[in-house]
Formats: sequence, structure tokens, C-alpha cells
Amino acid sequence: MRKIISFMHISLDGFVAGPNGEMNWIKVDEEIFDHVGKRIGETDTAMYGRKTYEMMEGYWPTAADKPNASKHDIEHSQWYKHAHKVVLSNTIKSKGLTNTTIISDNLVEKINEIKQQAGSEILLFGSPTATHSLMQPGLIDGYWLFVNPIILGRGIPLFTNIKDQVKLKLLSTRQFTSGVTELNYIVA
Repeated sequence: MRKIISFMHISLDGFVAGPNGEMNWIKVDEEIFDHVGKRIGETDTAMYGRKTYEMMEGYWPTAADKPNASKHDIEHSQWYKHAHKVVLSNTIKSKGLTNTTIISDNLVEKINEIKQQAGSEILLFGSPTATHSLMQPGLIDGYWLFVNPIILGRGIPLFTNIKDQVKLKLLSTRQFTSGVTELNYIVA
């Protein structure tokens, strides 16, 4: 069975964005891009909430075509064009979308169907609302977190409205020169 792994940058105090969705505090550099790119390159399916999908769709399909495209832009753009995208949205219509599945109802049933299909792990990129909707019914199998060395004090929390304890098993950690620490957990 395929696993859904939530991939997030978080602050030390557990926020994934500032109060107005700000993400300018997230530290990324070539070291992180190269490390993340290896795992993403082994993944054939990306999952997004509507807002994150629209942001990704507005940039990644043509990022490699820009004259000043970085190595990361070129590699991620190529991966993005070939990856199957699953989008959790009540407003986006699937008409005319290539290599994209929209889930707008029967969330648990449809996610479980996707998890039964052949393929690699499914990375849920950013998308705090989508992550929250998958946490409640226990559909997230792991968390790939990049803890940024900052305390925001307020914002959009990663973990909210948790009804029952979720025990995790730490698989790996890594500290980057930027001060960001990677934590890779699976649900125990």
C-alpha cells in the first residue's frame, strides 16, 4: 500500500505559515534543494490542496524555460510535469487538466483507492488545510518536516484539532548548514 507523507517546512513552535500565510521565514538553499530533490525524484505522485496547487501550477510547468532558471528550477520543473498530481478541492474542476486527479468528495474512500494503486509514496506538499483534512481520518502515514530556526509565536499550525494521540517513529534526522533540521517520521 502506498503511503502519504506530509512534506512541510515548520517553525520551531509548529507553524507552517505566519498569520496571513507568510512563508518568507522559510530557509531554503542549494544544500536543501539537492537533498529534497533526491527523494522527490523517486516519487511519482504529488498531492496538494487547492491554494498550493494553484501556486505550483502557476510556476513549475514553465520554470525550466526561464533564461535564469536555476538547477533546482530545471530539475523540479521536469519532475513536476511528469508527476501525477492529486488535488483536494471543492472548487477546481478536472476538465482539461493533464495528469491530475481532483478529489472534492468522499475523501476517505478516494484517498484509500489511490493508496491501493501501484506507485511510490505520495508526497503531500505544504497545503496545511489539506493536511488537516487528512490528519483527522488518519490518512497521513508520515511526516517529512524541515524545522526552521525561528519562533513565529502565531500563525497557521501544522497540528491542530487532534482528537487522539498519534504515535510516531523517527526514521532519520539531518541538520543543514542553514540551521534547518530535517525530521523524518512514520506513524507508528
